[in-house]
Amino acid sequence: MTSKISQDEINGVAWAACDTFRGVVDPAQYKDYILVMLFLKYITDVWKDHYEKYRKQYGDDEERIRRRLDRERFVLPKGASFYDLYEQRNESNIGELINIALDTIEETNKAKLEGVFRNIDFNSEGNLGKTKDRNRILKNLMDDFNKPQLDMRPSRVSEDVIGNTYIYLIEKFASDAGKKAGEFYTPHKVSELLAKLAQPKPGDRICDPACGSGGLLVEAARKVGGRDFALFGMEVNGSTWALARMNMFLHSMDGARIEWCNTLTSPALVENDRLMKFNVVVANPPFSLDKWGAAEAESDRFKRFWRGIPPKSKGDYAFITHMIEAALEKEGRVAVVVPHGVLFRGGAEGRIRQKLIEENMLDAVVGLPANLFPTTSIPVAILVFDRSREKGGLNESRKDVLFIDASREYQSAKTRNLLLEEHIEHIVKTYKNRQGADKYAHVASFDEIKENDFNLNIPRYVDTFEEEEEIDIMAVQKEIDQIEGELTAVRAKMSELLKEVVR
Repeated sequence: MTSKISQDEINGVAWAACDTFRGVVDPAQYKDYILVMLFLKYITDVWKDHYEKYRKQYGDDEERIRRRLDRERFVLPKGASFYDLYEQRNESNIGELINIALDTIEETNKAKLEGVFRNIDFNSEGNLGKTKDRNRILKNLMDDFNKPQLDMRPSRVSEDVIGNTYIYLIEKFASDAGKKAGEFYTPHKVSELLAKLAQPKPGDRICDPACGSGGLLVEAARKVGGRDFALFGMEVNGSTWALARMNMFLHSMDGARIEWCNTLTSPALVENDRLMKFNVVVANPPFSLDKWGAAEAESDRFKRFWRGIPPKSKGDYAFITHMIEAALEKEGRVAVVVPHGVLFRGGAEGRIRQKLIEENMLDAVVGLPANLFPTTSIPVAILVFDRSREKGGLNESRKDVLFIDASREYQSAKTRNLLLEEHIEHIVKTYKNRQGADKYAHVASFDEIKENDFNLNIPRYVDTFEEEEEIDIMAVQKEIDQIEGELTAVRAKMSELLKEVVR
């Protein structure tokens, strides 16, 4: 019987493989080498498992076995497997051989993998050092991935485990990469919360226009359950886009359409020269992005910025505007992570915010704890917009906005704060019930928000003030007098002792 491998076991071995790079390559870069090697090892083991299954079925009829394998979800070309490369691990040009194998895999599987490996170079002197050092690093890497604990055949390890390992590694890389992690990572529990607030359902088209490595799309798909959904994403960073494509593949979400493009200046999810429309749009876009493309916004061919053009040094409302315009009219739902400045900053942002509220788009504002992200220690919020509140939509009669202050519910950890399942469920339950709760939630009317000049700063609506214990001034003074009396007696005693010493 083939022994099964546990999630913790495969996570531990995969993370240990990173020791090969530590101190040699920046964490923001070595993640690509580790994740690509994990991907190669995975598709090799899946292919090997299928080959063995068909070998039992068809015997030595290699042509028949090959024809059957060619109908699988991907094709592994001859000579391009992990084990083919492992046999050549001592070759002086091993980096070049790995590159060739990856190119061959890409070329053979264009529909699903085209471009995925174009941003990774295993023969890079700039990243991996001169030939001797580079060869040593790559040999160690291949030795690490050849361990029995990383035998990822489907008969030994479930697909979910591999996908979870990929996400686990991305999370670990984010901790190492610090601020650079913002390019590719949203904390898993934040993604889970965002997906639950967005409430995707079977049949939905789901989009993340700033998808990073794709974790939020995976969570939204899990929230749907089953396979009746369609995933779409856009990512501006080429290597991060490749991670997202591999992430989708490892989770058997091969049909996801992930585009490499700048969402704000040249979105690629377009049909009939108009923005594609989605049932659900979720994102954790870069906070207050500078030079986001304000100069081009006025002539935007999709007319996304008709409410106003956000400041050139802060792209938050540019992403929010795009997301709302990409959501289906009278139906689409939007959930987006934002810095708190989005709630109260004035100028162009204040005017855009006012228009969105007057259009009755805003459904909820959720304040989260500080220090949740590896990229920043500031507290953040989630804005939920619901286009079914528009005129003609199912919820057009709903005119209020729910404010939730969840900033004090978290678990402290070594480097950052964590959301636990109980914290997420408290937020989601409160959101669904849509009722006020003392020092936690408040349902604000349109008039109340208008009276606050459309400022959405959460403390204006959720009173978390704790009354301080009343101090008995007389009792405190009595205690001070007593302490001073005791201090006088001690000083007198010390004086007597000093006189004795002097004699």
